[in-house]
Amino acid sequence: MSRVMQVVLMGVGYLLLIPLAPFAVRIVSEYERGVIFRLGRLQGARGPGLFIILPIVERMVKVDLRTVTMDVPSQEAITKDNVTVRVNAVVYFQVMDPENAVVKVVDHVRATSQISQTTLRSVLGQSLLDELLSEREQINQSLQHIIDEQTEPWGVKVTVVEVKDVELPQGMQRAMARQAEAERERRAKVINAEGEYQAAERLSEAGRVMTSQPGTLQLRVLQTLSEIATERNSVIVFPVPVDLIAQFLPGVQAQAAQSIADTGGPHAGASPPTPPPTGAT
Repeated sequence: MSRVMQVVLMGVGYLLLIPLAPFAVRIVSEYERGVIFRLGRLQGARGPGLFIILPIVERMVKVDLRTVTMDVPSQEAITKDNVTVRVNAVVYFQVMDPENAVVKVVDHVRATSQISQTTLRSVLGQSLLDELLSEREQINQSLQHIIDEQTEPWGVKVTVVEVKDVELPQGMQRAMARQAEAERERRAKVINAEGEYQAAERLSEAGRVMTSQPGTLQLRVLQTLSEIATERNSVIVFPVPVDLIAQFLPGVQAQAAQSIADTGGPHAGASPPTPPPTGAT
C-alpha cells in the first residue's frame, strides 16, 4: 500500500512540475559551470550537462570558464625619467573557481579590467623609458604577477599580459632618432679606425719582410706592372726602387767632386766683380 501511495505522490508531483518545466530544467555547456543558490545560500557549482532546479526556491548563475582576451585601453603615464607616454596592453585571464567569481566580486570581467589599468599606470611610473622599450618581457612578467595577485581571491587566473604599443611624444622620437644616428656614425668611425690600424700592422709586417728579403720588392714591382698592364693604359709608370739608384750615387758624387777640384772650386774662371763707380757727378 505504501509503495502505491509513493508512486501516486510522485505522479502528482510530476504533474505539478509540468507547467514549471521551462523554469526548472537547466543545460550547462562543457565550458560553463552553473553556480546554484537555494534561498540565497550557495549550494555549489554544477555542470556540464542537464539538471533540474527547484523554481522560485533555487537560482542558477552561469560562469564561462574559457580564456578571456581583454584589451586594456591606452593609459597615459609619466615614466621614472619624466617622459610622458601612452601605453595599451592586452590581458588573458580565465575563471578557475566559479563560486568565488560569483560570490566575491560583482563583475569579475570589469574588476579585472580596472585592476589592469591601474597596475599598468603604476608599473610604468616605476620604469625608465629605456627599460620600457628594451626590457618589454620583464615588464610583462611584472604586470602579470601583480594583476594575478589581485584577482586570485576572485577565482580569476591571469595567464598572460602583453604591452602592445608605446606612443612617444614627437620631440622624444626626434631626439631618439638623432641619438641612433650618432651611435651609428660612432660605430662606423670605430670600424674604419680599426681597419686602418689592422692595415698599418700588415703593411709594417710586409715592410719588415721586404727589408729582410730585397728580392721581394722587385717581385712586388713586377706584380704592380702586371696589374697596370691589364687595364690597357697608354701610359705605364715604372717605379724604380730606391736601392737601385743608391748603387750609382757614390760614383756620381765622386765624379762631381773631381770636377770641382779640377776647375779650382765652384767659382773658378769667373770674372771678378766690378767695383761700383765713385765720384760720379
